[in-house]
Amino acid sequence: MKPFTYSFINLLVVSLFSSLSFAHGGALDAKGCHHDRKSGEYHCHRSQANSTSVAASTSPASTANAPNSSSSALAHRIRNFRDAKNVLRDKIYSTPEQQVAFYSGCRYHRQGKKLVPDWNTCGFKPRKNANRASRIEWEHIVPAWVIGHQRQCWQNGGRSNCTRNDADFAMAEADLHNLVPAIGEINGDRSNFRFAELGGEFQQYGAVPMKVDFKQRAVQPPNAVKGNIARTYFYMVETYNLNLSKAQRRLFEAWAKADPVDAWECQRNKKIAQIQGNPNPYVSQGCLSAGLG
Repeated sequence: MKPFTYSFINLLVVSLFSSLSFAHGGALDAKGCHHDRKSGEYHCHRSQANSTSVAASTSPASTANAPNSSSSALAHRIRNFRDAKNVLRDKIYSTPEQQVAFYSGCRYHRQGKKLVPDWNTCGFKPRKNANRASRIEWEHIVPAWVIGHQRQCWQNGGRSNCTRNDADFAMAEADLHNLVPAIGEINGDRSNFRFAELGGEFQQYGAVPMKVDFKQRAVQPPNAVKGNIARTYFYMVETYNLNLSKAQRRLFEAWAKADPVDAWECQRNKKIAQIQGNPNPYVSQGCLSAGLG
């Protein structure tokens, strides 16, 4: 066979491999599989994943990936962050027992389209901005800055440009799994700071065990939500090919172990899967192991 023929074959193999590996959004997990956020499918690329493909196709996570006609229609309506906020307010956190702010544990209620926290239910006290603390906002656990700052759209005009002109960013920005209700001041103080273990006293927000170190640009959340944060980060990193340092991964692995899933996290995951078309597999697996469905 002539040399150029070998070169052609090698090029063909590389091209085929590349198309298999990068045709879909979402990095491969340990089984060689991933969740394609765009199509709502869970599938495998690596040959070693073949032995687990049957189990994956029949797991609660994968069955939720195949949305019925009504959930698919709803998913198509979530075009941007604004749509996502409306769905969260009206479909996910729609009843009083579900209306609890993420970091603080404060209950909140609806006044028209505005969501108002009751500070007395969690002992919250504003640190500085009582006006912003008087409303509930939708917090990105993985900040929009983390999702977008390495993208070209961000370099050319920041978040607003990415939202308008980068479909993948807009999809990630509106991912329901990554959004939680939070007291506005806490949402603002957290900004795009990394999560960390800071130690020391917690006095910034009254009785709420949340600490923000503005110099280190770091946040220590309450123990009750550390596992939720970890599982969300793992999902977002895998789904949108985001970077995660080894130190952060070790921290989140410890948090996920120390704070396993609870009934509401499992219920929320199911509701989002029905509407958006895909579950968070890290939550689904935890719910299955805990016997929470």
